[in-house]
Amino acid sequence: MTKPLFEKYRPKKFSDVKGQDLAVAKLKAFFTGFSRGLSKKNALLLHGGAGTGKTTLALVLANELNYEIFELNASDLRNRAKLEEVMKPSTLQKSLFAKGKIILVDEVDGVTATDRGGLPELIALIEKTKFPIIITANDVWQQKFSLLRRKCELVPLKAVEYNIILNLLKEITKAEEKELDEEMLKAIAIKSRGDLRAALNDLQSVISIKGDVSHEDIGIREKTQDIFNALKQVFKLPVTKDTTHIFDNVDEDMGKITLWLEKNIPKEYKNKELLKGFEALSKADIFKGRIYRQQHWRFLVYQNFFLSAGVSSASKTKDPDGFTKYDKPTRILKIWMANQKNAKKKAIAAKYAEYAHISKKRALKEFFLIGLILNKDMTRKLDLTDKEVEFLQDYKGALKLAHGLNRFALQN
Repeated sequence: MTKPLFEKYRPKKFSDVKGQDLAVAKLKAFFTGFSRGLSKKNALLLHGGAGTGKTTLALVLANELNYEIFELNASDLRNRAKLEEVMKPSTLQKSLFAKGKIILVDEVDGVTATDRGGLPELIALIEKTKFPIIITANDVWQQKFSLLRRKCELVPLKAVEYNIILNLLKEITKAEEKELDEEMLKAIAIKSRGDLRAALNDLQSVISIKGDVSHEDIGIREKTQDIFNALKQVFKLPVTKDTTHIFDNVDEDMGKITLWLEKNIPKEYKNKELLKGFEALSKADIFKGRIYRQQHWRFLVYQNFFLSAGVSSASKTKDPDGFTKYDKPTRILKIWMANQKNAKKKAIAAKYAEYAHISKKRALKEFFLIGLILNKDMTRKLDLTDKEVEFLQDYKGALKLAHGLNRFALQN
C-alpha cells in the first residue's frame, strides 16, 4: 500500500514547518516554561482548521526534544471510565526510554461535555498530570470548551498560505520524480483553501490517476464555517488580505450577517472603537441601499469590505485568546425573517398572477389557494425555486393545522 504523501513528507524538525512561525514560537515558549516549572498551565491547546499542522507540531516537538509521545484520539474516548482507564496511567508514569513524555490528545472535538463524558475527567487529569499535555481541536470556541479553554494555553494555527502550499507541491512533485504542469499545481493549491493535508491528498490522487487530467478538473474545495468563528476572526484577529473573505463561506446572507455584527459590536468595542465599528457598519448599509436602488451589484464588494475589514480595523486592541459569548440578534432578526417571508410570498404571488392572468393584489388576497394546489406540476409551471417550494410547504402545513384547530374548537 502506498504511503500517503502527507505522512511521507510530514515535517520532522521545526525548520521544516512552513507558515506557522507564531504558533511554533508559542509552543517552544510554553514547553520552556513548563520544564522550568514557570508555566501556570499544564496543557497547551492547538486550534485551527483541518490541515494546518496541529498534530504535526506536537510530533515535531517530541522529535526535537527526544520525548516519548503518548497519543490519543479523543473521539475514541467518549466516556469518563474509558478516559480514566487509558489516560490516567500515562499522566503519572515516567517514560522508560526517552528523556521525557508528552501526552497528545488529538481531535478533542469528539469528547462529550456531559457529566459522564470525557471533558470533566480530561480537565481533572490536566490539573494532576506530571507531564505536559498537548490538545488539538478544530473549533475551540464551542460552548462545551469554556472551562477547558481556561485550563489551557491557547495557540491558534492559521490556514496555510497559497504560496507556501504551491512551493511544497513543487518540491514534492520533484522528489517523487513526477511531471505535472504548473497550472495543475496551482489549481490544487487554490482548491485546498489553506488545508495542506487536502492539497497533498489531491496531489497524490492526480499522480495516481492513469490518463490525462486537466487543471480545469480540479474544483474549489468548499469550506464552510459558522457565524461565531467568523465574528471571532473579525473582532479578535489583525486585518490581513484575507479579512475581506471572512464571510465568504458563512452559510448566511449579508443581511443577517449585518444584524449579527450590529448586535455584537458593543460586546467587543468601547468608546472610539465602538464609534468606528458602527461607522463601518453604516457605510456597508449605504452600499446595500445603492445595490437595491440602482441594481449595481458590483457594490457588493464594498459592502463586504466594510462588514469585514472595515469593522475589524475599527479596533487596534486585539485579544485573539480572549473569549466572548456572541449573542443572536433576536428581536431585529425576527423582523428581518418576517420581511424575508413576506418577500417570498410576494415573489410567489407575482409568478402566480402572471400564470393565472390576474393582478398581484388579487393573487396575494387568494394566496391560500396557491398553497392548497401545490404539486410538482404547479412547481414546474410557476418556475418556483427550492426555497419558494419550501415556504409554500410550510404555509400549507400551517393552513392544515389552523383548519384542524378550528374544527376542534367548533366540536368543543
